[in-house]
Amino acid sequence: MRLGILQADHVDPECRARFGDYADMFTVALGDALDSRTSFEFFDVRRGHYPDGVGDCDGYLITGSRASVYDDEPWIARLKDFVRELNETRSKTVGICFGHQLVAASLGGVVDRAKVGWGVGVHTWDIVDDEPWLRPRLREIRLLASHQDQVDVLPRGARLLAASNFCPNAAFAIENHVFAVQGHPEFTRDYARFLMCRRREALGGAFGPGVRSLDEPTDEAVVAQWIAAFLAA
Repeated sequence: MRLGILQADHVDPECRARFGDYADMFTVALGDALDSRTSFEFFDVRRGHYPDGVGDCDGYLITGSRASVYDDEPWIARLKDFVRELNETRSKTVGICFGHQLVAASLGGVVDRAKVGWGVGVHTWDIVDDEPWLRPRLREIRLLASHQDQVDVLPRGARLLAASNFCPNAAFAIENHVFAVQGHPEFTRDYARFLMCRRREALGGAFGPGVRSLDEPTDEAVVAQWIAAFLAA
């Protein structure tokens, strides 16, 4: 399988030696869960890099980004068009954080700044529906989060998979070709801590609880298995 990573941002150059880039994070996070024959293709969509056609890869994953999906940026508009093409062709599509929000916004959902403020650190969401590829089955998932936007309204035809009071639309699926989740299965605790420290002033009251939550267990390995099973389904 060829998995296309649509890279919507980069780790700042001065930090890459320590943390790697987002492409590296996903390669590590998904490496053990995906078939050993899986190859990764990377596309820097901020710079207009795309496959020649949606059929060039067997599935696509849209990464997180510091941008907001409602920003008036040409690269975001083009990425939305590509997501609509992926949806029309029923191509396997995974959205992570910004990618989760962008898929929703591209297909008729609503994304806005969260009234509850920043979501950082370890967050827990209840699993509210089931899919054959959500195995092993959990009642809740815990992932590292880093977002100030949320999906307010799901796109038409989406099935809600995970929710919390803080983030009511934390994961969703569309038919058998879209799986989107707000959390970051690719983040490490060190990188999450680094981001929170860098944004401490902007985070305000969310900073302390976010940092303290890093001692809690997380389920990134399980979510990686879900992504792998979804892509193979």
